[in-house]
Amino acid sequence: MDEFLDFLRYEKRFSVHTVTSYQTDLTQFATYLQTECELDVPAQATHPLIRGWIVTLMNQELDPRTVNRKVACLRSFYKFLLREHRIDTNPMLRIKAPKMAKKLPEFVPEESLNRLLNSFEFEASFSGVRDQLVLETLYGTGIRLSELMGITDNDLDISARTVRVTGKGNKQRIVPLNPSLVLVLEKYRAARTAEFGLAVANTPLLRTDKGEPLYEKLVYRTVKRYLSQISTSAAHQHPHALRHAFATHLLGKGADLNSIKELLGHASLAATQVYTHLSVDRLKSVFEQAHPRA
Repeated sequence: MDEFLDFLRYEKRFSVHTVTSYQTDLTQFATYLQTECELDVPAQATHPLIRGWIVTLMNQELDPRTVNRKVACLRSFYKFLLREHRIDTNPMLRIKAPKMAKKLPEFVPEESLNRLLNSFEFEASFSGVRDQLVLETLYGTGIRLSELMGITDNDLDISARTVRVTGKGNKQRIVPLNPSLVLVLEKYRAARTAEFGLAVANTPLLRTDKGEPLYEKLVYRTVKRYLSQISTSAAHQHPHALRHAFATHLLGKGADLNSIKELLGHASLAATQVYTHLSVDRLKSVFEQAHPRA
């Protein structure tokens, strides 16, 4: 298991969160094999034993997405063992993951977000400017929370109005910055220098009130505090809702799906196509213009 986790870290370059989740899943699976099957070596598990664990998970009424992640973990684990010649056959070949009901992403309405970003009086303090930058960046670029945490000053090109973003699998892409975001960014960097006087080249852009690198829980709390003022839905009060809003609002304004795919850093167009179901206003407009009976 340790070799497999190192493989995920250093060869596959999975995120810390993904490796931790896989470690938890494998530990739970190993515990199940020991207590229910009296098997101490997960590599020796057979198809019926693995299927029995999946049935046990489903009987616990876990979210199908959670069960599917655990199945994906085992697929990767036994594929790794097969590659390393630790097993002769892959017991996961006949395992089917439970079906999931497709859910559309939640996003914040365009009018509500514009009202917050254009009219809200953020505090003039360092923390107030930073909070504004967090919201402007997540909505203005559509990047993931983990990507936001990884941005350094060296990733920014203010003259070109772009930022270099490092996404999943250590893949990098260039994302444009809108003029309002650039203004907030310059305001933040001036406030940070005045507050801490840091030598910040190639260090995390965003800082806490104490000058330490910003951490994800603080971003979650920040986003929730501000978005709760424009929406009572808990699904609208987290950083990923701003990513969904970014993509949905672009599509609604006529951006093509391939461009949105590149901006979001999706590996395939299939992941981006979900947003076509959300842009109802645009679909109505196309329908009214094109259908002879509209």
